[in-house]
Amino acid sequence: MHERFRAVFRHAGGVAILLRDTLRQLFTRPFEGDQIMAQLYHLGVRSLSITTITAIFTGMVLALETAYTLAAYGAKLMIGRAVSLSMVQELGPVLTGLVVAGRVGAGITAEIGTMAVTEQVDAIRALGADPVKKLVMPKVVGVVIMVPALTILADIVGILGGLLISVVELGQTTGFYMRQVVTTLTFREVFTGTGKTPFFALIIVLVACYNGLRTTGGADGVGRSTTQTVVAASIGILVSNFFLTKFFYIIF
Repeated sequence: MHERFRAVFRHAGGVAILLRDTLRQLFTRPFEGDQIMAQLYHLGVRSLSITTITAIFTGMVLALETAYTLAAYGAKLMIGRAVSLSMVQELGPVLTGLVVAGRVGAGITAEIGTMAVTEQVDAIRALGADPVKKLVMPKVVGVVIMVPALTILADIVGILGGLLISVVELGQTTGFYMRQVVTTLTFREVFTGTGKTPFFALIIVLVACYNGLRTTGGADGVGRSTTQTVVAASIGILVSNFFLTKFFYIIF
């Protein structure tokens, strides 16, 4: 048990050091603009489909469940309010983070881990370049930019999924549903939801890059590191979500 806790603290310390080195490289020339743009596409744009599918069906299921639950209390007409609040404050950010952790986090670890076990990372060092600058920093910037953007898209799509069910299944009008959404969502709700996503993004990308850089043991090692990334990033998102939500409620 003590060894396990020690390993967790070592892992957290290594991720913190990687964050420090990444921030240092972020403001060091050259700025790797081409690499950052490539990462924005590969890590963000290519995640649009799975994020959209997850969000729209989440919104649809949420509308159905809310309708049947609220019907017992005579509040069936409050579906727009319930769906929009749930999506914007919790389900949109958390589900997007988990989806990105599974797709992007695993992909980053597999990519860097393969380079580590085939000694390509050592070759970068031998050429006088910094692997953090070449491999980690562009990915960190790309993920930190794209996760909030994907979350906003997921919020919108999820609310539209709820609208679809409200109109088709429950007989509400589009105007009535959207009036509930507009009157419910204020800056506070949007900020407390979207404001958590940069922290989720940092957890995902730093854990993924750290596990990739320390991968050993060939193909088996890459598989283990990939699994560790998905598990650690998912747990990190869920745990940090609680503390970030509590923090935002305190400051607002």
